[in-house]
Amino acid sequence: MFSFLRRIKGASRPRCTALVAAAGVSSRMEGVNKLLEPLEGVPVLVRTLTSLQLAEEVDEIVVAVREEDLVEISRLCHTYGITKCAKVVRGGESRVHSVLLAALEASPDSALLAVQDGARPLVTPELIGRVIHAAARCGAAAPAVAVKDTVKMVRADGAVAETLERDALRAVQTPQVFESSLLKAALQAALESGAPVTDDCSAVERLGKAVFLVEGEEENLKITTPVDLILAEAILRAREEGR
Repeated sequence: MFSFLRRIKGASRPRCTALVAAAGVSSRMEGVNKLLEPLEGVPVLVRTLTSLQLAEEVDEIVVAVREEDLVEISRLCHTYGITKCAKVVRGGESRVHSVLLAALEASPDSALLAVQDGARPLVTPELIGRVIHAAARCGAAAPAVAVKDTVKMVRADGAVAETLERDALRAVQTPQVFESSLLKAALQAALESGAPVTDDCSAVERLGKAVFLVEGEEENLKITTPVDLILAEAILRAREEGR
């Protein structure tokens, strides 16, 4: 880790590859592929890729997709001018597997790997840049926002087991950015153990490495259900009106 930080310190800017996780099955989207759904006329995934394209700190993009979407998403990258997209690769049987497959296709000279949910189309280039710069300093960083609701742990029978202290909780977003060899090792270890990790930070934390959080953006929501598309469209319209 120290040798990595020394290399970063001596470099003007570390090379960064964005790994886009886009191989999910959209199980809560009522039978549609959320990544290809139009959001104010532009597919959700294309909006995500466009933000990565515009982020100066991102040098290349590798997208992991379902096998049946390989041709379509490659075509969309060409149509919408996503010139940083170096590869569109087949995803794996799980999110961890998909991200690992994408990581293995990144340029070997990329010091940092930024994992981005394909279904976070409102992420801004500015947020992407802040997280990448933070990871360049500390080796592992992610954006997060404060939790607004009261969060409770429940027992199997539905009864409340514990009310968690809200001030200490954060909802973590993407991109999550890591030193390249650290992320690959963490994903491989999680895959081999079958550990139920829900994001890439969790995989890195399992190795005992600290992940540092930076302030995220409330608008950086993840499209999970049809309601999220409605919210995202409202946010986009508000952004357009604010220009």
